[in-house]
Amino acid sequence: MQFYLDGFRAGDPDISTAAANRRDRDPHAPLPEKVDVLIAGTGPAGLCLAAQLAQFPDIDTMIVEASPCNINKGKADGINTRTMEMFQAFGFADKVKRESYWVNQTAFWMPDRDAPGNITRVGRVQDVADDSSEMPHILINQARLHQLFLDVMRNAPSRLAPDYNWSVKDVSIDPTTDDHPVTVTLEDTGVDWGAIRTVRANYVVGCDGARSNVRRAIGGELHGDAAHQAWGVMDILANTDFPDVRQKCLITSAREGNVLILPREGGYLFRMYVELDKLRAGERVAERGFGQDDMIAAANRIMHPYTIDVKEVVWWSIYEIGHRMTDRFDDVPEGESPSRTPRVFTAGDACHTHSPKAGQGMNVSMQDSFNLGWKLAHVLQGRADARLLHSYSAERWAEAKRLVETDHEWARIMSAPPGTSALDDGTEPRFIRAFKDNLEFTGGLAVHYAESDLIGPATHQGLATGLPVGRRFHSAPVVRVADAKQMQLGHAAQADGRWRIYAFAGREHDALHRLALWLETDPASPVVKYTRQTEDIDALIDLRAVFPQTFDQLALETMPPLLRPTKGRLGLQDHEKIFCVDHKGAGDVYDMRGIDRGQGCMVVVRPDQYTAHVLPLDHVDTLGRFFDGIFA
Repeated sequence: MQFYLDGFRAGDPDISTAAANRRDRDPHAPLPEKVDVLIAGTGPAGLCLAAQLAQFPDIDTMIVEASPCNINKGKADGINTRTMEMFQAFGFADKVKRESYWVNQTAFWMPDRDAPGNITRVGRVQDVADDSSEMPHILINQARLHQLFLDVMRNAPSRLAPDYNWSVKDVSIDPTTDDHPVTVTLEDTGVDWGAIRTVRANYVVGCDGARSNVRRAIGGELHGDAAHQAWGVMDILANTDFPDVRQKCLITSAREGNVLILPREGGYLFRMYVELDKLRAGERVAERGFGQDDMIAAANRIMHPYTIDVKEVVWWSIYEIGHRMTDRFDDVPEGESPSRTPRVFTAGDACHTHSPKAGQGMNVSMQDSFNLGWKLAHVLQGRADARLLHSYSAERWAEAKRLVETDHEWARIMSAPPGTSALDDGTEPRFIRAFKDNLEFTGGLAVHYAESDLIGPATHQGLATGLPVGRRFHSAPVVRVADAKQMQLGHAAQADGRWRIYAFAGREHDALHRLALWLETDPASPVVKYTRQTEDIDALIDLRAVFPQTFDQLALETMPPLLRPTKGRLGLQDHEKIFCVDHKGAGDVYDMRGIDRGQGCMVVVRPDQYTAHVLPLDHVDTLGRFFDGIFA
């Protein structure tokens, strides 16, 4: 963590200096007439987007919420490894790791062959595969994650905070102007209940859930189907003789249905998803009148011969599985993209819904807005043309479709009668096999963006076989040369809207030195062309170098100036841009990520942590053309 760049200041380094032009956040102050971005909803998607945009005080952001305050319990709880990598960029992954439950193993229980009325453990699977991520799969209260994002917003230069008790009633777009063309009609849900106000915005993002008024206003509909299966979920404090209660468990009984157990933070709390009854065609779950007693009774039947003695039900809900998504994630009708750019977007449950069985809902929702946030910032700051915003729907719709299809199949397997897979020996139950096959998906690691203006071709993938173009940048251990600190290379990146170039030197360092010199001095370099005179040289593109030698074999004084830049108000030198292989055996980044040790390469990484290009170190013309296709 770096601070003191603009001079010494005491106190919490996570609290940025407040921007002079920030909005008055007094709850009694009138709503603004105009904003750059209006976000509807303070769920995970909305708060993730707001936390990104809060870092840019020149972007006027507003986030509204119909409720009077943050939630305090219930809703989602699973955070996959990909999302934890994102949390690292926001600066609170370590706090989440300390407070949360880590899912290390998943246990599988099925009917006992000798006594089918009883369940027995049939296997365990390591939940996070070795070297799939440096992060754990964790479980934690969604409300706590909300608060961590709210803290990031409050501590950011803009001091962003939600406007509670305001619901989006309608959205309209004026196509005749580019000056805040979106009018948002807000309804007071608090003290002045029913009062109407309007705010004009340049862009609106609907993170307002499955019944999204923003989606409705742009003509979006959720299409899909329902599984006609009622499930209950409850967070409980209970005693039990079930031996695996502090492990994630998938339990299938012979005739009574299924249970999913998810231990929670704090050592005592755990969540149970309990299968209830099938629903008739056209029947809604609310018509059945299920309650918490029905869930407890069903859980005890399914888990026989084990019993659960519930001491407190902290939260519970009854729901039916549905798999639905919209046909697009913005307001531009099909066929009009060449002549029109988006002004209104949807994210999270507003554009895709699915079962909670694979633990993807909250994760994918945040990845939606993490994808969108830096693009909005680029456009609003004049760094990129508004056509960049078409890429949001193109990229995230494809991933939502993959999510819905995979989750639909997983939910079907979970609710199917007990059985075995088609393996030769017939001993592995199909839901264990499906779980293993889906580990990359459930970890959030299966996302693979197609070639586009933002994702280069995989022509030179052989130079870094373990960092596939279009997939998230897979971190690995390195040592920071200046202070010999062991760390993860990916942890050098923050959620600050900057691109990264990780330049891996070959056996000889000349090519890397030439790359750094070109980036710093050549008029064709994107660093020279697109960095403004008032900005630090790495304000838009952050170059980091990795060497195949150990730190004691490298001389910092011989490194290119771009890797030791002077920055900030005081012109202080940055010593944290140069890395090398780990000399203590934590792992060799070159071997782990298939980096060509002979010639090296450069790996271009987007602000949302996805690998955009792999190029030889001397392919500066290709690098320049790539960024020319993005930046204005």
